[in-house]
Amino acid sequence: MAEVNLRKITSDNDEECLRLEVQESQKGFVASNARSLDFAKKNTTMFPLAIYDVAARGYATEEVPVPMVGFTMYHLLEDHVGFILRLMVDKAHQRKGYGRAAMVEVIRRLKLYPEVEMIATSYRRVNEAAENLYRSLGFVPWEIEWARVDKSEVYLKLPEWRCSF
Repeated sequence: MAEVNLRKITSDNDEECLRLEVQESQKGFVASNARSLDFAKKNTTMFPLAIYDVAARGYATEEVPVPMVGFTMYHLLEDHVGFILRLMVDKAHQRKGYGRAAMVEVIRRLKLYPEVEMIATSYRRVNEAAENLYRSLGFVPWEIEWARVDKSEVYLKLPEWRCSF
């Protein structure tokens, strides 16, 4: 399984983040990184993170040129939910385990917030890869009233979110 290193998106790596792309067939599944970063600039409870291979750990990216392999972002909601808003892996780095490894790391980080009582995420109903990934990590349907409005989106939660991987 791949291992990842998550880093804040900063002025040093934001351009690289904006250059990341998913497969053409996946473009309708996730918002653009530019849009996500714009949301995060306006909301201090959103945390955008660059996904790097574990080889980047402990080094500045200039010292060891490890490419950014993806992007993720979570949101600390007022109702004590840690919501994983975004997960995308660049088309050149897909099917190597980075998405799963990034999800495990984001979940680990969300568990560190004492105010987070539940971890949740969502995906486009037609995105089978996301469905398979999230279900394999233990996510189950989250039947919450406000989520029923958007029939194209499926909302999930971790029922035993304090469990370890």
